Amino acid sequence: MIQPAAARNTVIKKVITDNLTRIKNEIAQAAVTAGREPERIRVLAVTKSMPLEAIRVLLELGQIDLGESQAQQLVQRAGMVQEQLSRRSIHDTSQGLAKPLWHMIGHLQRNKVKPLLPIVQYIHSMDTLRLAEEINSFGSKINKVQDVLVEVNCSGEEQKYGLPVAAVGHLIEQISTMPNMRICGLMTMAPQVSDAEKTRPVFERLYELFLEVKVDYRLGKEFEHLSMGMSQDYQVAVECGATIVRIGSALFEGIDKISE
Repeated sequence: MIQPAAARNTVIKKVITDNLTRIKNEIAQAAVTAGREPERIRVLAVTKSMPLEAIRVLLELGQIDLGESQAQQLVQRAGMVQEQLSRRSIHDTSQGLAKPLWHMIGHLQRNKVKPLLPIVQYIHSMDTLRLAEEINSFGSKINKVQDVLVEVNCSGEEQKYGLPVAAVGHLIEQISTMPNMRICGLMTMAPQVSDAEKTRPVFERLYELFLEVKVDYRLGKEFEHLSMGMSQDYQVAVECGATIVRIGSALFEGIDKISE
């Protein structure tokens, strides 16, 4: 059954609103369990293949942190969203939407830095000195200090990107002197497992590492984020100290069942 655009958008908004409310409630419960303040935890909506209507709904709900795992898709999505926002502001001056903050959460190749850097707020996947040098070099050309998180492979899985735990301090030491880089925290990806509790050791290790390098390398207040936890394990991640949880499928659950 084909739904009119307005009806479809209404359904999309309800689905996302319900999902986001549930996720935030579960985050709050996990935070309270761990003796943390729920408002200090940011939901990062990983949009991937979601339609533009879904992104517009997120912005209407005040969900401005948006993430992509591929640089080219992030650049394209950001351009499309910006065009839509500009068009809306022309035709509807009574209500403007907040500007999204884009996060690059996937592996980043050096040849993608140039188109990405003017757009992205945070890069979560800093894992090599050569990538850091590229970001710092282009950042100086556009007069931007780029916020980055160092990606750590806490699980030791060969197929995952990220630095070994033992190498993190050395990279931080190397890039902390780069004027167009700001190290804001650490990121990790836990193993894909059916029992979320099995991810706890990975998240606990990243938290321990966070505390260690903050002291050892005298990192300032800008070093504040732990990006860890996804749709299947974000509650455990919050209990272990996550400040950013990367949510995709749990946020958009049910969208695929809405008729075009």
